[in-house]
Parts: sequence; structure tokens; C-alpha cells
Amino acid sequence: MNKAMDIERWGIFELALTGPEVGNPFLDVTLQAEFRQGEQSFQVDGFYDGNGRFLIRFMPNQEGNWEYVTRSNVAELDGRSGQFTCVAPSPDNHGPVQVHNTYHFAYADGTPYFPFGTTCYAWTHQGRELEEQTLATLAQTSFNKLRMCVFPKDYVYNKNEPEHYPFVRDAAGTHDFTQFNPAFFHHLEQRLADLARLGIEADLILFHPYDRWGYATMTPEEDFRYLRYVIARLAAFRHVWWSLANEYDFLLDDKPMALWDQFFQLVQEADPYGRLRSIHNGRIWYDHHKPWVTHVCVQSSAVKKATEWRDTYQKPIINDELEYEGNNPVGTWGCISAHEEVHRFWTMVTRGCYAGHGETYVHPEDILWWSKGGVLHGESEPRIAFLRGILEAAPGGLEPMRHPSSTSWDRISGSQNGAYRLFYFGEYQPSAWAMGLPEDVPFTVDLIDPWNMTITRLPHTFHNAAQIDLPGKPYLAVRIQSAA
Repeated sequence: MNKAMDIERWGIFELALTGPEVGNPFLDVTLQAEFRQGEQSFQVDGFYDGNGRFLIRFMPNQEGNWEYVTRSNVAELDGRSGQFTCVAPSPDNHGPVQVHNTYHFAYADGTPYFPFGTTCYAWTHQGRELEEQTLATLAQTSFNKLRMCVFPKDYVYNKNEPEHYPFVRDAAGTHDFTQFNPAFFHHLEQRLADLARLGIEADLILFHPYDRWGYATMTPEEDFRYLRYVIARLAAFRHVWWSLANEYDFLLDDKPMALWDQFFQLVQEADPYGRLRSIHNGRIWYDHHKPWVTHVCVQSSAVKKATEWRDTYQKPIINDELEYEGNNPVGTWGCISAHEEVHRFWTMVTRGCYAGHGETYVHPEDILWWSKGGVLHGESEPRIAFLRGILEAAPGGLEPMRHPSSTSWDRISGSQNGAYRLFYFGEYQPSAWAMGLPEDVPFTVDLIDPWNMTITRLPHTFHNAAQIDLPGKPYLAVRIQSAA
């Protein structure tokens, strides 16, 4: 029996074992452990980490004593038992993010989580200097989620070779899809740990179509083996989310729709912790009604449909690609203004949904944030941070206002039990507005300028259908809160 040790709640207990190196341990050795505390038990897959080293990682969800025992088809790995003590989490450890109240998110300890993410698809494939610069940039932003690919990316502005490859390669560059490259995963795990220290959730994209190495055209058997290996290695990281693909429908010729269902089911079955699961579309939306989808990730510029999406799927909505701020000439998806990026964020969030940022300003060395990271050049990020602060100061996630009276704004608005209301006027520019408030409750009214990031409290409280004067310019918001 191994020596006991202390692991914080929602931390990672790692069991390292020495086993055989003969043959192909990635294929020939099976390893699993059961972790038990009272009536609660988890079945956790182990994995081969190279050089005769086998690992099992486990995230305890309750404080107290845990016991484990291994099962393997190899004698020296089978029946190994031990225990450890799970202690209280550190102050910044709130546990994994989960769906909360149908349309929103919260950490496992109940702390609300509002996703304000960004996209850096291939940032972990850029070498130490640029990766460290990306982390330094993220540390100065308000982003708390990052969309990122496991595999390297081949696309316009993305033609460099990665430092590490996920599979073993021979001198001619031929991949052996039966042997994973531990050095690749060690590097990925280090970058995941870096994000965790910054309080950033890692939305890991498992497949994507932008490939020249053969990862996008692996066989189903190879795909399944890859998924099981990634889940065994990374599921214990409490801040990992699973995104089955970026623009999955561009892979349909090689991976038909039924196979995507199987991928989802495998991820759901193999992940003992039930991490968040989504999939990202190009032109064809996946059926997000399916039970293995925990939240809806979409690519769409049609942000005014946010409430419709919410009602259709009855799940949290994150428009992770509402098009990107930048001047990318490749397509309209990468050349909206910072003003428009901020406008689309406000439209999504005020309707009780969420959004994701991206930036694609052309760079002389092809270092575009959306793929490689580096530094930000645009103007939307501080204004997105301003919106995050407004939402986090609210009582909870917003719900769309559905039946406004004739004196209420009926377009982009959200509330919490009527005591907190946020109205966003968008492109409309009224010069006056009648609010339609209850007669017996006083309310404070704030005029918000999302671009200039100002909040102006009007000088007295309001009741009933009191009318307020507005500046008559677009892209303003009004926040109303009970003063009782």
C-alpha cells in the first residue's frame, strides 16, 4: 500500500507506476483504478506516459479519506492499492464549472461563473517565447475562458511547424497513430496549468479541419483511441471543458454525423467527472438537443436570435464566434470593428446568453491573436471587461424580458426577478423612455455608455411609468435596480 498524502478538494491526485516497455504499451496494456469514499466510487482510466511509466490521475470531489485499487492486464500494475486524504480547497479553487439554473454556469462550490472567453486556437504550438507572451497578455485581461486546439493548425497565417507532435513520427515525418508522444502532452499540460493559475477555463477543441498532418483523417479506431487517451490524461484538470470540434461540419466527408454522436457518447462515458461538452459549427449546426451536449456553442453573427436559441435548446448559449474584431481580408468573419464586437457582446449577454471574443488584425509576422496569441491590438477587450463587471455585480444571470408593457423597451433586455433590469438600446437612439415601474417600489436608474465605459446614476429614485431623458445616440444601456 502506498504512503498516504494530502490533496486539496478538486485538485489532482496522481499515481505513478512502473510497468513493461515491451511491445506497444499504448495498445497492449490496460490500466484502471477504482477510487472510493464511502458509497461513492469513480472508475478512472490510466495511461502510458513513456519510459515504462504509467499514470492514473484523479480529482477528488469531497474532503476526507479516499482509497483506491488498480486493475490491469499486466501483473505488476494490477491490484496496487493505497489511500490519500482530501483536504479543503485553496481560496482560489472553486471547483469545476457546471451548468446552473438551466441557462447559466456556476463553480462546484456555488460561486457564479459568467463565461467571457477568447480564442487562441494554436497558441500552444508557437514556442516558448510567444506562448509566454500570450500568457502575459491574458494575465492583463478579463478573459476567464480560452478556446484552444489540442492539434496544431494549418490555415492562412498558420503555416509554421509545431515544436511537438501528438504522435510519434519517424525521420520521414510519417506518424504512427498507435503511439502517442508524451513530450507533446507534457507541454500541453504545462500550458493548462498556466491557464489554471490565471483562473482561465480551458475549452479544449478535440478535432478541427485545418490540418496537413493527417489528424483530421484518422480512422474511427484511431479517433476513439485518441479521445480515450486525452480524457485519461486531462479529465482530472478541473478547468478543462471538451469541445468536440471547431467547425465540425467541414469534416463530415471523413467523419459522418453518426460518428460525432459516437464521439460525444465516448467522451461522456470515459470522463468520470462529467466535464462540460459542446461542439462548434461552420454552416451546419449540430443538434444541441441531444443529451450529451451540456451547453450550446455556436458560430453566428445573428446575435439578435439569442433568445430564440435559448428557448429552442433550453441550455446555456455561448456564441463563441460572433465574428472577430480585426482587418483580416480572408473573409468577413475576421474584419468587424471593435464597436461591432462590443455591440454583439451586449446583445448576447443582455438576453441571458454569453459570447466569446476574437481578434484577427493582420500582422507582419502572421501573429494573429485568434490563432497564435501574442498581444492584443484591438479596442474591444477593455469594454468586454467592463460588461463582465456589470454582469458580475448583478444578482445573478440575466433572464430575457419577454412581455414588456407598452411603455417598456421590448427589444434587448434582461432582468432578475424584476428587481434588476438591464436594457440595451443597440442601434436605436431614443431621446426619452417611459420605464413602466411598479408604483410602490423605488428604483435607481443608471445610464451606461458601453464604449466609453461610464455609468451615470440619475439624481433621484423612480416609480411607476416615470419617463427619463436619454442622449438620443445609439449603443447605450439603462440599468434599473430596486432601491428598497
